[in-house]
Amino acid sequence: MIKSGNLKPADRLPTEQQMCLAFGISRSSLREALKALTLIGVLQSRQGGRHTVSDLTPGRLVAPFNTILAVTEYDVHEHFEARAVVELELVRLCSLRASKAERERISTLAGDGRAFFDDPIAFRLMDIELHQSIYNASGNTMLSAIAQALYDVALDVRRVASNDPRVIEISVQQHCEVADSILVGDGEAAAAAYRRHIEHVRDSTIASMRATA
Repeated sequence: MIKSGNLKPADRLPTEQQMCLAFGISRSSLREALKALTLIGVLQSRQGGRHTVSDLTPGRLVAPFNTILAVTEYDVHEHFEARAVVELELVRLCSLRASKAERERISTLAGDGRAFFDDPIAFRLMDIELHQSIYNASGNTMLSAIAQALYDVALDVRRVASNDPRVIEISVQQHCEVADSILVGDGEAAAAAYRRHIEHVRDSTIASMRATA
């Protein structure tokens, strides 16, 4: 009903009796399905037992994914492998789709990092904004939401790594390489530069984990 467009965000579902008759299923099977759709963010349970369709925003739909990431034992290699798969495609899309203003904003943020070699807090704030700008300029809200969820994993570990001015300096240089390629619309060059950046962040994260173990 939702996929076909018959039900839209905030619409109330029919009664359980009506849905059982319409789908030819038992009430217990229906309730299991409703529970599953609620858990993944498609439905919201209201007082009185009626369900409504959620706003279906990407942020809501990836919320269960965030929960899984939060409770799963951290594997740095698996984490950065996943980041590379999602974010390299976002960088390619950004290079193709970003507006002139978005490209210039990304370039400005990347260049601003040169002032933060000795200011880890300012660098981290800039880093968040830069990555979000790239994600948003891709034009794919679902992939952007997934990328943001992956970015937020193990931030406490990455904070330790980014206290090192040398780590910051390399990251800023790589940010600028990515931004320069996005600015001219070269998706493959941007993705290659971004891969080097992901590998640098991965390696510096591993080093910081070993140092604090």
